[in-house]
Amino acid sequence: MCGLEIGITHLEGLPVTGLKTALVERDDFSSGTSSRSTKLIHGGVRYLQKAIMRLDFEQYRMVKEALHERANLLEIAPHLSGPLPIMLPVYKWWQLPYYWVGIKLYDLVAGSQCLKSSYVLSKSRALELFPMLQKDRLVGAIVYYDGQHNDARMNLAIALTAARYGAATANYTEVVHLLKKTDPKSGKERVCGARCRDVLTGQEFDVKAKCVINATGPFTDSVRKMDDQEVSNICQPSAGVHIVMPGYYSPDNMGLLDPATSDGRVIFFLPWEKMTIAGTTDTPTEVTPHPIPTEEDINFILTEVRNYLSCDVEVRRGDVLAAWSGIRPLVTDPSSKDTQSISRNHVVAVSDSGLVTIAGGKWTTYRSMAQDTIDAAIQAHNLKAGPCKTVGLLLQGAKDWSPTLYIRLVQDYGLESEVAQHLASTYGDKAFEVAKIAQVTGKRWPIVGKRLVSEFPYIEAEITYGVKEYACTAVDMISRRTRLAFLNVQAADEALPRIIAIMGKELHWSEQKKKEELESAKKFLYYEMGYKAKSEQLTDSSEITLIPSDIDRYEKRFHMFDKEKKGFITILDVQSVLESISIQIDENTLHEILNEVDLNKNGQVELNEFLQLMSAIQKGYVSGSRLAVLMKTAEENLRERVVIPVDRSGGGL
Repeated sequence: MCGLEIGITHLEGLPVTGLKTALVERDDFSSGTSSRSTKLIHGGVRYLQKAIMRLDFEQYRMVKEALHERANLLEIAPHLSGPLPIMLPVYKWWQLPYYWVGIKLYDLVAGSQCLKSSYVLSKSRALELFPMLQKDRLVGAIVYYDGQHNDARMNLAIALTAARYGAATANYTEVVHLLKKTDPKSGKERVCGARCRDVLTGQEFDVKAKCVINATGPFTDSVRKMDDQEVSNICQPSAGVHIVMPGYYSPDNMGLLDPATSDGRVIFFLPWEKMTIAGTTDTPTEVTPHPIPTEEDINFILTEVRNYLSCDVEVRRGDVLAAWSGIRPLVTDPSSKDTQSISRNHVVAVSDSGLVTIAGGKWTTYRSMAQDTIDAAIQAHNLKAGPCKTVGLLLQGAKDWSPTLYIRLVQDYGLESEVAQHLASTYGDKAFEVAKIAQVTGKRWPIVGKRLVSEFPYIEAEITYGVKEYACTAVDMISRRTRLAFLNVQAADEALPRIIAIMGKELHWSEQKKKEELESAKKFLYYEMGYKAKSEQLTDSSEITLIPSDIDRYEKRFHMFDKEKKGFITILDVQSVLESISIQIDENTLHEILNEVDLNKNGQVELNEFLQLMSAIQKGYVSGSRLAVLMKTAEENLRERVVIPVDRSGGGL
């Protein structure tokens, strides 16, 4: 039973040790915490600091193990991962040698598996590499290296690799209850399998097994209670919120670490998929399959980001393109005398009935967690197996991948360079299979590869291919086969109709099923990916805080469209102004533009709604409003006659 990447790795490890194995996942692969991480493959600089300050050998071992696993993961999936330099800015002179010693020890612990040696930067050089950095009181910076990856795609690559080695994998299959039988020797009940249900069809069936492994992340205790109702909880869930901002907030290849936030937490500020990811928080939470990012956590991250960026860079709430919450499964060790202390490492436990539970740990150490779990299962159930062979075992897409593979995609298929690079870094040597089914564009260039949305390199062929990668729902496609939902929820929302149309054709969906998928995906974007937070930035009760001169200026702009002084504008009013300056925009696009500001949804934009919009823009709550840009440019156009841009902007939350 799998809730994290660790469960999938059991499948990858068991077949190559000679054991037959099966995995069931209640939702989609990586639908939980695995796809909602900070995207780092790291040893844990802060854990090493604690190990040294507290003389904690256990924490030291954890860091050393993580650094070994970091090197292995970068080796077995080079298309999905790579080294990332991370800058630690220093604002007090005494901190420079302190942090330098700590980072050098981090390199030293990694030993021969150190990615690249850390180094010190002067103030001027730090600002050259990270120009948006707060320069007041800056004395220098230290740069060290960790790994970064596409977490959801990495998880899927592990599942596909396991299947290649003969593992049976099934997503959207939940465990209803555990099967048990009485051991004739001891007279005790032993777990011997699980009753499962196909979530999509409702069909139930039994899976018999010599050993059942519970690798369900935050849901660890719910499965443990299927085994024993009286067992005490060991999972202490913690919510970690991340936000995504436009790529211009950070350099293309340099991250930032805030080692001590206002409340003592650590914040990373990292380039990822040509955007900028910031996080994370660490807040106690209830276990839920659908965690929701809160406005409080989003604003906390924005506040910390403001502290480290230059005052020339206005950090706007409206620039948050996506936001999500992931539940980290912190655990207490049930075999420890101090059952209240949280274990920062993973915990493997075997119940009296033989249920093997793996909990805790982190993404980077998933392989060693799986190895420890399998070793415990072999010992507890007297299984016969060969040695573990997962170290160095290449994942799906890695075998024939090279950094220049994308060039062949451009030359052989006529793909855009950006699209080819994306396919190579997502699918590795399997990118050719996607390119082969890409549709002809009918243009001179690119020859093939129709984009789902203009500003991202995802193409329609990936939807067709995603169905072959076990994708069953539109949510699977926008969040885990592609990463659109994690990069820009508005772009994901825009792509949904086409995605559902393609999936519907592949999976033979009825019109009713397509409607249900659209509603489900929109609900996912609204609650789990930050769209709800966006809608709360501009509502019909939003306060207007404009000064009188601004109100007068915006009223004049509004009345350029509302010539009859009705107090509102409609699509016809906008079309009339645009036609007078020889500009044409199709009616559907105009409807979308006005609907973004039509707060009471009565089919028109009233003066008060327009003033609420302009006030929210001034305060940084809203950015990328197409109506605001259109009306401002139209005002200038009446004098200068320039073209009005109407493409959807980056548009934040």
